[in-house]
Amino acid sequence: MSGPAGAGAVVVTGLGVLGAIASDPGDLAVALRTGRGALAAPRPPEDAGEPGVAWPAFTAELAAEDIPDKALEAVPDLPPDLRTLARRTALRSPVAVRAAVVAALQAWRHAGLHRTAPPPERVGIVVAGNNLTERVTEDGRLRAQRSAAYLPVRYALHQQDTDHVGTLSRVLGIRGEGCTVGGASASGNLALAHGSRMLAAGAADVCVVVGAMTRLSTLQTRGYLALGAMAPAEGSPTRAPAPFDTGRRGFHPGQAAACMVLESARSAHGRGATVLARLAGCAVVLDGNHLADPSVDGEVRAMRGALAQAGVGAGDIGWVSAHGTGSPLGDRTEAEALRAVFGAGDEGPWINATKALSGHCLGAAGVVEAVAAVAQLGAGFVHPDPGLLDPVDPGLRFVREEARPVGDGFVLSNGFGFGGINSAVVLAHPEA
Repeated sequence: MSGPAGAGAVVVTGLGVLGAIASDPGDLAVALRTGRGALAAPRPPEDAGEPGVAWPAFTAELAAEDIPDKALEAVPDLPPDLRTLARRTALRSPVAVRAAVVAALQAWRHAGLHRTAPPPERVGIVVAGNNLTERVTEDGRLRAQRSAAYLPVRYALHQQDTDHVGTLSRVLGIRGEGCTVGGASASGNLALAHGSRMLAAGAADVCVVVGAMTRLSTLQTRGYLALGAMAPAEGSPTRAPAPFDTGRRGFHPGQAAACMVLESARSAHGRGATVLARLAGCAVVLDGNHLADPSVDGEVRAMRGALAQAGVGAGDIGWVSAHGTGSPLGDRTEAEALRAVFGAGDEGPWINATKALSGHCLGAAGVVEAVAAVAQLGAGFVHPDPGLLDPVDPGLRFVREEARPVGDGFVLSNGFGFGGINSAVVLAHPEA
């Protein structure tokens, strides 16, 4: 990874996304510019009337019926043999893996890797997320309780996080390094950092970074509600408050898979690939804390570390893509950390939170938000957060009702996870 552009720089050459908020990167750009959110009140569970049973106030769920057929057909210019291989490989895969295949193919095609690519041994893959298969396990247990014959033959493969890595490597023909990287809600940024380090170390020329979609199990949902992290339906307003709004009550779960193709500048130049952005810097630091309470110190250290690695100062950042989950404590902590790094007032960067539109995509959030950041960098705007009516800190420059223009500069994207995992990445416009 390198701040200044050069042969050793890490660049972005492809984007992909499939989720409740958008079906591809172009659709995502439209949603972001117009403030089109995906959050809606879910249908209550069958046991909702029982004492002690709660459910989330709002969710952003992906309709799974058309994956992969309809979604794959929407990816243009794929070689017929690649499209056929993707369909056959993903046909019996869990929904989250099928969504990852579509997002990865979008990014693969966007980067032009379907036409020219390095040798398969020089391409790596990193999948962001952990505990990715609890819904698969829950559904499998219910089927097996009815009859052992209902358990899929490949269940032992599908119930492991590495199912994403294996399936994607099969579809894309990747033979280099591959792994999953888990850091709770910081997983996406950790995967971007790992992929950039892979390239900087010379272990690969291209790294496909995938944010794996999370489909929460019933137990996970109730666990987040019991912890007070997820906004409950009981007593909720008719409209989802945005992160950093005084009316926030916790996060709203969202579903999306996203992909970002990272590539060495030398490789991109050699292939004639279009550079969409640079991954200029990243930082990951710990709080030494195993609980869910965030730390101003850790968040400040992560942001300043990413800026230092990118070789830029706080004044160079045009806007911040905040972690912004809607947690009362989390948003207040991040607002304080943002003040410490950037100050307050009209001279500070714009601040928005993609989770206001997409919901919290959990392990995939960092990659979803990085894809959103590059889309905004390329189009010269920062998206609004229409549900932000009463900011917790009026001194910060939050983007509220409408999109704002930005120049060809830098964006800092935050990702903070349970257990005191703090991360930040700096993305730069190609001309910055």
